[in-house]
Amino acid sequence: MLKKIVITGGDGRFAQVLKKDNKKLNIFYPGKKELDILDLNSIKKYLKKNKPQYLIHAAALSRPMNIHNKQISTSINLNIIGTANIVKVCSDLKIKLIYFSTGYVYEGRVGNYKETDAVLPFNNYAWSKLGGECAVAMYTNSLILRITMCEKPFIHEFAFHDIKTNFIFHEEVVKIIPKILDKTGILNVGGKTQSIYSFAKKTNKNVKKKSGKKLFPKNLSMNVGKLNKIMKW
Repeated sequence: MLKKIVITGGDGRFAQVLKKDNKKLNIFYPGKKELDILDLNSIKKYLKKNKPQYLIHAAALSRPMNIHNKQISTSINLNIIGTANIVKVCSDLKIKLIYFSTGYVYEGRVGNYKETDAVLPFNNYAWSKLGGECAVAMYTNSLILRITMCEKPFIHEFAFHDIKTNFIFHEEVVKIIPKILDKTGILNVGGKTQSIYSFAKKTNKNVKKKSGKKLFPKNLSMNVGKLNKIMKW
């Protein structure tokens, strides 16, 4: 019998790709009305009723990136307090927790960051996700995914030619999920290190070059050797 998995943010971008592409896992996709991460009773009620063995916490406030400067309270509520609530209930009910964080928690100056390297977020979005990490790390039966993913094809009009990352498409992350369910600790999840423009133009031939130096550190790439061993890539 397949183990039950709940993913928060069931109406979100990644969850919708997972719902379409997943062929191997028994996953439940509650929306906010069914499971509100800001309401402990809502979380408890849903998880006690459905009794999952795993919870993937993907519900978050992400973009536009500057919303985390303009609406600090909302950012804190959704990405830090909401995550802490999820940790509390998963801990109480002994549910394995997998948390979607971001590769942006690293400083982004030299690149090739390992999971054991120091973190220093460069913007409020990354700080909010690191705040969530702090709560998750307190629960030993958890896995933190530091991940930089996006839609396929690349949807934006411009892409930065002078910023390096390990962007990976949602569809590739769907393939990774079954392999890492029972892992714990921290795991970098990403693709090949390259400029955002090089990544983008493979699926969007009309994307235009743009400089991102005023917005991002120059090298946000992560070392994904640990992931490659797990996936045998």
